[in-house]
Amino acid sequence: QALVDKMLDMAKVTAQDYLIDLGSGDGRTVITAARRGLRAHGIEYEQRMVDLAKQNATAAGVSQRATFVKADLFESDFSSAQVITMFLLPAINMRLRPTILNMKPGTRVVSNSFTMENWQPDESATVTDECASYCTAHLWIVPAKVAGTWQLPQGALTLTQEFQMVSGTLGAVAIAEGRLRGDEIAFSAGNSKYTGRVDGNTMRGTIAGGGAWTATRR
Repeated sequence: QALVDKMLDMAKVTAQDYLIDLGSGDGRTVITAARRGLRAHGIEYEQRMVDLAKQNATAAGVSQRATFVKADLFESDFSSAQVITMFLLPAINMRLRPTILNMKPGTRVVSNSFTMENWQPDESATVTDECASYCTAHLWIVPAKVAGTWQLPQGALTLTQEFQMVSGTLGAVAIAEGRLRGDEIAFSAGNSKYTGRVDGNTMRGTIAGGGAWTATRR
């Protein structure tokens, strides 16, 4: 339970979020989210666990906000969630990874213990109190897709993307410290620090020290 609480804290859940738990088991994560005021939904392959989770939600008094379904994760649509939680083996995480990466930028994804290989977490935390095993949570923020060439008044911005990490050039200058957090982008070029937001084929933001910038995808 301590780790479930940590996972929800890391995702900064609010009552406006819709959470989907992949592999919801006895329903603990969904029920905890519902107690925080969220609408939460669990997808589980074993019917007996779905039945148990529904009983637990009823006992907790949150069955209106906590729902469960028996379904195959790989045939389920969870694209409407703002928060995804999961406690799944790494091989399953990797099968789900392409689908997760195509979710809306900014979607928060939290895993109990298991990683997504070379997609490094944006944040990890380990619970030391009231947890004996499986005590680490990993958070990823689904990044916007920015790879390619963008046009700025300062020149062409050519970006290469590996998950949330970004490299490339602005004109003839190599960019540094390039990173995405959802639709937020930040990078340095020369002595200038750029921050902004990605909106489809447009990026706009500010330059540290003063000034604004806009880029359009070619």
